Amino acid sequence: MTPEKKVKEKVKKKLKELKCYYCMPATGGYGASGVPDIIACYKGTFIGIECKANGNKPTELQQKHLRDISISGGKSLVIDETNVDMLQFFITGKQIINNEK
Repeated sequence: MTPEKKVKEKVKKKLKELKCYYCMPATGGYGASGVPDIIACYKGTFIGIECKANGNKPTELQQKHLRDISISGGKSLVIDETNVDMLQFFITGKQIINNEK
């Protein structure tokens, strides 16, 4: 499993725990390029999550999509192995209590 795939799996696990709706749009020549890896909705808030690993950064097109999501009132996140444990806080605004993971 690639490092980025590991990040995606951790993100999906946390989204399931939070009971978020999510999907992973596959562009494959049929959709818009640069769309975040994971699209989610938590309590009415649209969330775009771009997953990265090994210090990789979003491309300019990915950054544009993330910026557009933020401008439209949604949340846009870049999650990697250094901040994946903060995902619950980024989404809910609440810290994990009693070291629950």
